[in-house]
Amino acid sequence: MVTRVLMVCLGNICRSPLAEGILQNKVNSDLVFVDSAGTGGFHIGSKPDSRSIAVGLKYDLDISHQRCRKFTVKDFDEFDLIYVMDLSNYRNVIALAQNEQQKNKVKLLLDEVESTTKEVPDPYYDDNGFEHVFHLIDEACTAIANKLERN
Repeated sequence: MVTRVLMVCLGNICRSPLAEGILQNKVNSDLVFVDSAGTGGFHIGSKPDSRSIAVGLKYDLDISHQRCRKFTVKDFDEFDLIYVMDLSNYRNVIALAQNEQQKNKVKLLLDEVESTTKEVPDPYYDDNGFEHVFHLIDEACTAIANKLERN
């Protein structure tokens, strides 16, 4: 059985595309399917932000093929795990949940690791933030991949 994981941020151009690509790179694609979405529909159909693409390429990760999409209620049925980048995303996703089972699928990404923060900051307005965000997400995705391998 394939475990389906969804990464969610606000616009689906900075953090969640990186999380999708990083986790995909750490798991067996025959056993784990990874996708990403945004809670806002600002960039539907667009490539990830060029700065996310650049930081990914710095670490041999090409996310330029991804296209942005908006999170929908249907995603609760399509995915087993839904990881959100910050509390605002968490509240937006939980607000769409129709029952406790759906709510239980939603987790903050950084809850998977020991971290001084529980939120992956949005690097959109801080060019220097993309490197920091990459490493936060990478650490969490390593923990998630290890957990999925044990299941």
